Amino acid sequence: MKQRVWIILFVVLTSCNSKTETPVKAKKVYDMYVPSEMSKLMLDMYTHNLELKQQIINGQSPTQFPNHFLNIHSAQLSDFQIRDQQFKSFSNLFITAQKEIYNTTSTLNLKDRFNNTINTCIACHSKICTGPIPKIKKLLIK
Repeated sequence: MKQRVWIILFVVLTSCNSKTETPVKAKKVYDMYVPSEMSKLMLDMYTHNLELKQQIINGQSPTQFPNHFLNIHSAQLSDFQIRDQQFKSFSNLFITAQKEIYNTTSTLNLKDRFNNTINTCIACHSKICTGPIPKIKKLLIK
């Protein structure tokens, strides 16, 4: 019995003296979000239309259609999106509606033309990439 106690004591004491290696910390790799060309373009469209909304509220008339909006047909999409026929149709409707804002001969008032454009965005986003809809709705002129 005493032998067993000595053996256990020996094992415990020698195991406590063994060198313990500190674990090597794994290098953290962060997966940073990089917006697609389309995401950047749509953010620019949002910013432009937010400024346009304020101009319309202030009674100012918009001056020139931003031609870089035509890049909606070619801008690189996010990885999870595809440029299918539905996307192409909505893109064409958006461009037509956005250009109509700048049509000085239109019989439709400016506020309605602007809201038609924003509603086109909402309609598209209700089918494709629904996330920004609440933000887009804030563009509507009441």
